[in-house]
Amino acid sequence: MDKIKDTRSFMRVTHRYLGYFLAGIMAVYAVSGVLLVYRDTDFLKKEKKYDKTVAKNLSEKELGKELKIKGLEVEKTEGDIMHFKQGTYNSSTGEAKYAKKELPFVLDKMTKLHKSQSKDTLSPLNTFFGISLFFFVISSFWMFNPKTKAFKRGMVFTIAGLIVSIILLFI
Repeated sequence: MDKIKDTRSFMRVTHRYLGYFLAGIMAVYAVSGVLLVYRDTDFLKKEKKYDKTVAKNLSEKELGKELKIKGLEVEKTEGDIMHFKQGTYNSSTGEAKYAKKELPFVLDKMTKLHKSQSKDTLSPLNTFFGISLFFFVISSFWMFNPKTKAFKRGMVFTIAGLIVSIILLFI
């Protein structure tokens, strides 16, 4: 293992090996992040048909929640059959027949990694990853000697990136 002599060498060595350690998860986050940008489209999604029995006499809102379909709207009702864009629901029997467009299994799991909450089993991984990324930000300032041209140019790029990010937040 490399010798750690001072703060600079600690940051450089830790940055290097943490980067290698997290390379795989960074690739997963990169792919799933791009997929999440296009989650409102059908990009890479395939239609999957469901035939499910749920509670009887559900309201439109309750049905949407039960079937996990956001913005479910009943287009027409014929007797006990409610018709919505994705399928039908028989309120007397509770039978729902519908179709949803979903990502393939592996890609769906990857995007759920991005959307995990504190109660999810992946939350410690997400927290560790976020803290590690923040460490990368901080430790990158120890990669070059502050007196070098590369460091000074890097500071200009850092400020430019910060300004662009702030502008995009408020657009």
